Amino acid sequence: MTEDTGGHIAYVLGAALAQAAREDVDQVDIVTRAFSGHGLDPIHARTAEIVAPRCVIRRLRTANLAYLSKEALEAEIPALNDAFLDLLAGTDTLPDVIHAHFSDAAELAAAARVRFGIPWVFSSHSLALDKAPDPQSAALQRRIAREGRAIQNATAIVASSRDEAERQIPAHDPTAEGRTHRIGPGVLAVRTDDLRPARRLIAPFLRYPEKPILLAIARPIRKKNLAALVRAYANDPDLQHRANLVIVAGLRDGLRPDETETAQTVAELFDLVDRFDLWGRVALPRHHDQADIASLYALAARGGVFVNPALHEPFGLTVIEAAQAGVPVVATQNGGPGDIVDRLGYGALVDPRDTHAIADAIRSILDDPQRDSRVVEAAERAGRLYSWSRWAEGVAAVYADLRRHRPQPSRSHTILASDIDGTLTGCARGAQRFAEWSASRDPHILFAVATGRSVTEARQVLAAWNLPAPDLFIASVGSEIWRWGEHGQLQPCKAYADFISDGWNRSAILRTLDRLALTAQPRHDQRPWKLSYFGTASDRHRIREALAEAALPAQVILSHDRLIDILPARAGKAAAIRFEARRLGLDHNHCVVAGDSGNDLDMLTAFRRAIVPANALPEVAPARLAYRSAQDHALGVLDGMQRFGLTRHHPIAAE
Repeated sequence: MTEDTGGHIAYVLGAALAQAAREDVDQVDIVTRAFSGHGLDPIHARTAEIVAPRCVIRRLRTANLAYLSKEALEAEIPALNDAFLDLLAGTDTLPDVIHAHFSDAAELAAAARVRFGIPWVFSSHSLALDKAPDPQSAALQRRIAREGRAIQNATAIVASSRDEAERQIPAHDPTAEGRTHRIGPGVLAVRTDDLRPARRLIAPFLRYPEKPILLAIARPIRKKNLAALVRAYANDPDLQHRANLVIVAGLRDGLRPDETETAQTVAELFDLVDRFDLWGRVALPRHHDQADIASLYALAARGGVFVNPALHEPFGLTVIEAAQAGVPVVATQNGGPGDIVDRLGYGALVDPRDTHAIADAIRSILDDPQRDSRVVEAAERAGRLYSWSRWAEGVAAVYADLRRHRPQPSRSHTILASDIDGTLTGCARGAQRFAEWSASRDPHILFAVATGRSVTEARQVLAAWNLPAPDLFIASVGSEIWRWGEHGQLQPCKAYADFISDGWNRSAILRTLDRLALTAQPRHDQRPWKLSYFGTASDRHRIREALAEAALPAQVILSHDRLIDILPARAGKAAAIRFEARRLGLDHNHCVVAGDSGNDLDMLTAFRRAIVPANALPEVAPARLAYRSAQDHALGVLDGMQRFGLTRHHPIAAE
């Protein structure tokens, strides 16, 4: 309807419909604001609207019924808050949980918890700290403050991407990661094979409309960086010869010389087309509807490419929509698309400020001889990984945790610490058997996972494999320890952080390594006590030499012959296990460990009772005293556990 009608509307509707379809859900109410005005559908002023069975929209009425842009909603929050509390007070049955989308809704949810004790979950979708905030903008600073309150006070947080969960949210509150769950949303994209709407939409702009199209769909605001895409196209005659550029940038009634960001962005796009003489090769349609978008995706699938050049993209629904429609993607490396493209297994990530890199990435896909088969595989993954039913299942588990009291482990006599990837995962039957062991295990055995992943990602992988939640998380290659608190919330161990901080000079290490021209892993992989790079054994040697020359103590760990992690000298998986053992009054003989790769090596060599499954990588060869199972993955771990007396079962048979 307006430029504010974007991906968040599709998100809320898709989420609510999927939740309402679940047998364990009685009712889903979507609470929003009532408004009316000339040219607006009267339905927006109704107090209630049935969307589907067990799914109803309820609209809060205040004295101001004018349509308001999202930027203008701030002044209405107090009135909406009162209306929301009145709505809840007048209902026969209070909701079990409130899921607040954006920080404005979080203000209402927080007030409802104070009044009625209802736990609430927060989804931020787009945080202002990543918008390069102007310190002179009081409104933006107030928004940042609201988002900070939401992150600090929410009972749990549901994030869409790793970047959001591991970098953006902790920037407000480092402890919030223990309350954060990464659950990728679904997509409600309409699919079609009808190319006529798309051709009608763009034909008036193009000299050779039969060419493949390079497609971008985004709101006309600066952070979407559409001008960089036009420049990339303008500076590359080969791309101009091979394809047309189609940019769907919101809705407009004409070109108006006002000072709004939208008008200025659209004016810049037209100026660039004119300045570089791109008329006949670039289409900038004025109006579009859902059928047009579906048709454009179908047209782009005929030899074209979808491009998202945003300076930062919180998630990237259009990237998934394009992939599901069979369109290969080139997307910004900043934000959610990095995780999406990695999971899809096809596409290119680029620095959005490098127009040459954007053009080169587009060309690499146009020239890819395996394009046809790879887009089919990516489309299948996109449909499977990003479904609303999958999202609803994951969020239902989060909701259940809000009212669950997690008992503290009994006085422990043994610690079992196991890696996750390749050790507990990799075999569905083995994972199931391990879960069965955990459900009936001796309560005096403390089960910990010791993983290279962040705590958020560790939870996500465990859930994906139906593996049990551990009593303790040793995360980020042993640089963090997380313990359970109330309502399924994990809290970082400050004592361990203080312990490993001794001698750790992160900023000096960064300055030293900058001279080595290393390739850093994504921003969300960089942690307070962990720096991560891509590299080989040779790079590890160079790093160790540089740090030794600078007298900077640190551990340098290589795993999978391509991932390098730099940790405090006092950190690591073995160090974290020793720390926990001392806390419980246990010694090394009470610890059993299991792992399969290089970042497990320190614990596999530090403890006498160590387990290496048959699928382990050659890089753990130095763990000569470890028990080497003849079985793979979790079955190998169970085999070793039986050898060390931690199971009550008969010998583990290979399956």
